[in-house]
Amino acid sequence: MSQETAYANKSIFTPFNIIASIIIIAGLIVTVLRFTKGLGTVTNLDNNNPWGIWIGFDLLCGVALAAGGYVTSAACYIFGLKRYHSAVRPAILTAFLGYALVVLALHYDVGRPWRLPYPVFISQGTTSLLFEVGLCVFLYLSVLFIEYSPAALEWLGLKKIRNLIVRLTLVLTIFGVILSTLHQSSLGALFMIAPSKLHPLWYSNYLTVYFFISSMFSGLSMVIFEGSLAHRYFHNKMDETHLKESKDVALGFGKAASFIMMGYVGVKLIGISIDNNWHYLTTGWGAWYLLELIGFAAIPSFMYAIAVREKNLRLVRWAALISVIGVVLNRFNVSLVAFNWQLTSAERYFPSWSEIVISLFVVTIGLVVYRFIVTRMPILHEHPDYQHDN
Repeated sequence: MSQETAYANKSIFTPFNIIASIIIIAGLIVTVLRFTKGLGTVTNLDNNNPWGIWIGFDLLCGVALAAGGYVTSAACYIFGLKRYHSAVRPAILTAFLGYALVVLALHYDVGRPWRLPYPVFISQGTTSLLFEVGLCVFLYLSVLFIEYSPAALEWLGLKKIRNLIVRLTLVLTIFGVILSTLHQSSLGALFMIAPSKLHPLWYSNYLTVYFFISSMFSGLSMVIFEGSLAHRYFHNKMDETHLKESKDVALGFGKAASFIMMGYVGVKLIGISIDNNWHYLTTGWGAWYLLELIGFAAIPSFMYAIAVREKNLRLVRWAALISVIGVVLNRFNVSLVAFNWQLTSAERYFPSWSEIVISLFVVTIGLVVYRFIVTRMPILHEHPDYQHDN
């Protein structure tokens, strides 16, 4: 029996399908409530907390974790590290879905989804930082779609269009890196306009630098983490090239992430010194800050270094998981936990159950679409008609 026949005969009542169906149904119900009854019905947002988990997780974390697209493309096509070529398509797909879901999630927070393109095409607010972020995300999502399209075109058998787009790979990669540099850093700049609201340990004039550097090791770690899951659950979809190169990709990206993360820790310490915020480290907020910086940046950096030296793939994967959690924690701290830190507990924001449902709904859609694509299109393997043309 072929793999395709076995997949077709597989029961649809798997644990993943059942859980995903429940989340999607709940998400659709909350979606109807959101767009018929308004934000107040499904969120705990107010004038003190206008941005909640839909911005902190769906936007900030989503963009950071989708950074694997630009770091992998840059490594392969700009720096000439062709040994990582097998990681490009999975990374581009993950990035494309990540940015697409970020835009989807923004519809819930902004409302009036038909007006989402309005600032770009009709009334440009060129002095607004949000305009720059929105424009870059819009353009980069378009770039990612074009970069991903060769896999879909190979699946559809549209060879001429596919070959035309492949010729644009280097140009698209350079454009994507430029756009990523702009909006990854600008997301940090959004919080620089609120120095009185963000705790001094997280507020800094170098917040843009922190966001950009952390996006680099976030992208590297996400490629390792996503590759590990794909190796486990879609092993039968990988060809010999992907299976053979997977270890080198993990170790190579782990080595790069180790250097970047240690540099990130150093830059953060320099920022504390420049702002003379050492005294805050002795407070409860300081303990939480050190947990983020040491526990989820410095320690996984050392884990990466040891794993690369010992060629320990298991340790690399654990370091990647901790690093991904660390980036999520950092974005949560900046946007939610350490934001409005002087308010009382009664005034602080905590997401409602319906906000959490929507976030799970968005993530679940991403997982379902990812599974659909990798089981049908040449993402984890090379199409037999194009094996020497990628």
